[in-house]
Amino acid sequence: MAITTSKLLAHTLREFRYQLSLSQVDVAKLAAVKQTTISAFENNPDATKLETFFKILSALELELSIQPRPKIKQNSEEVINNTNNNIDEDW
Repeated sequence: MAITTSKLLAHTLREFRYQLSLSQVDVAKLAAVKQTTISAFENNPDATKLETFFKILSALELELSIQPRPKIKQNSEEVINNTNNNIDEDW
């Protein structure tokens, strides 16, 4: 699954928590944080410290994996033609 926003990240981790039948209190104990911290992450992930995020991942036995986004391939001739068309329009 591609996660591209903090809201989607929080939603996904909440779903993992549900699948593990863990409460926010359970995850908080495993992550050594307060239950309110777990709630704050799930409801407003933008305000969460990166360190806290990794504690939550660890508590849920998850890890972060980063990969490049897939790119749409254009052949070089299309790119050159598009660039030339844009230049002609500007003049």
